[in-house]
Amino acid sequence: MNEQNMIETIRSVYTAFGSGDVPGILARLADDVDWASEAASTAAPWYGVRHGKAEVADFFAQFGSTMAVEEFTPLSFAANDHDVLTVVRMRATHRASGKLLAMDLHHRFTFRDGKIVHYRGTEDTAQTEAVFGS
Repeated sequence: MNEQNMIETIRSVYTAFGSGDVPGILARLADDVDWASEAASTAAPWYGVRHGKAEVADFFAQFGSTMAVEEFTPLSFAANDHDVLTVVRMRATHRASGKLLAMDLHHRFTFRDGKIVHYRGTEDTAQTEAVFGS
């Protein structure tokens, strides 16, 4: 898969996220995907490492049940032979408290045989911890 095709796959993942199409996201993942947002923190229910499509589905369920997304705008994409790096502007409101997160997210996706096999996302954990009262 070339760099442009990988970027287009990530664009389609982001489009699926925006429309709540989790099955559409999962279709682009390898069965043995390794997925983590803020792997070292436990401040938010979607943080931590997940393996396989079922656990990634739980990632999206945890995020969606606690946060209402107001903006999710990809700002930049970069790619090499097997990775896509992105910066995304996000604004989301914590459903329980009404507190707002506004930050840039940094995502790294690794591909194998046309599927996403590895994802790591980072964000402003201090903001997230404040929203969750950590």
